[in-house]
Amino acid sequence: MRERIARRRELLDNEDPLVADLLAAGQADEPAAARPEKPQPADHPVPLAVRAAADWSWRLLVIVAAVALLGWVAWQLRLVVFPIAVAILVAALLQPGVRWLRSKGWRRGLAAATVFVAFLILLSGSLTLVGGAVSGQFGEVVEQAGEGLVELEEWFGGPPFYLTEEQIDAWVDRILEALGQDEAALTEGAVSTATAAIEFLTGMVLTLVALVLFLYDGERIWAWTVRMFPRGSRTRADGAGRQAWSTLTSYIRGQTVVALFDAVFITILLLILGVPLALPLGVLVFFGAYIPLVGAVVSGALAVLVALVANGLVIALIVLAGIIAVQQLEGNVFAPLVLGRMARIHPLAVIVAITVGVLIAGILGGIVAVPIVAMANSVGKYLASGRA
Repeated sequence: MRERIARRRELLDNEDPLVADLLAAGQADEPAAARPEKPQPADHPVPLAVRAAADWSWRLLVIVAAVALLGWVAWQLRLVVFPIAVAILVAALLQPGVRWLRSKGWRRGLAAATVFVAFLILLSGSLTLVGGAVSGQFGEVVEQAGEGLVELEEWFGGPPFYLTEEQIDAWVDRILEALGQDEAALTEGAVSTATAAIEFLTGMVLTLVALVLFLYDGERIWAWTVRMFPRGSRTRADGAGRQAWSTLTSYIRGQTVVALFDAVFITILLLILGVPLALPLGVLVFFGAYIPLVGAVVSGALAVLVALVANGLVIALIVLAGIIAVQQLEGNVFAPLVLGRMARIHPLAVIVAITVGVLIAGILGGIVAVPIVAMANSVGKYLASGRA
């Protein structure tokens, strides 16, 4: 028996055509029940396109649910998440300074402390300068505002409005009534203001502490974060993270230069036209530039309003034209040149991101929305490229 089996294996190894024919004939003589049936294609009553759409739909629902859950958790922990987010944005702005000092031979702790203290001095000095300018020109603004209101009243009394003094007074009274509050509302507002002040101070302290740690120990914090990924994914996770950080750094530095451009030229315009509070308005324009589209409109509108109240309609129109010219030059020439292609995203994506960010988290949400979209776009391109 063993010899027969060995002989058959030898014939199969030599690929004898006669043996192959005999085996094929033997399989053909087997009953149909012994042979396995070939799988027949299933008869699906649902078209292929509908099944594909259903597959995509439930996957998208899972992704949206995950993002919504993450956003809900972030909002519940906003006293921690928002300060950390602000610290990351500021660290992206200051980290190149730390890196430059370390390249000159400075120790890591000394470089981080120097950059951090310089940042605090610059920030506090700017606020002190703005506060001094506001307090010094407050009386002048109030006096000019009274004259400007008289001019506005005369303007509304002429064509095309022809409003009488009684009608204007009635509208003013309605506005004051709408702004009025009873004693209970004032008490509730005071409690809410005190709570917001405590939260703001707590967030500021946490932001400063996190900023120091990011400047001093950012590399080791990131290395610890990468080790949380599976071993086979750590290389790509590290590359994607560094790509996101590079994009964030480029965006913040470029946006700072753009903000300086807007603030300097608009401040010079206000000073030439004799608009009061020119320096505080310039600082407001600088910080407003970090909120793309929305910040420029709000800060520019406030500058026009101050010029209208304090200097009259003609100066206000000149300020409006000058601000539009500066912003057009910045948006069409200067910003694309400074920001480069790495941090640029489509204007529609900017508008949608800012709108969603403001709806979810207010002003801070509008500030961080565009950097988040820019980083997500950069990371997506990196992962799609297949680079290790």
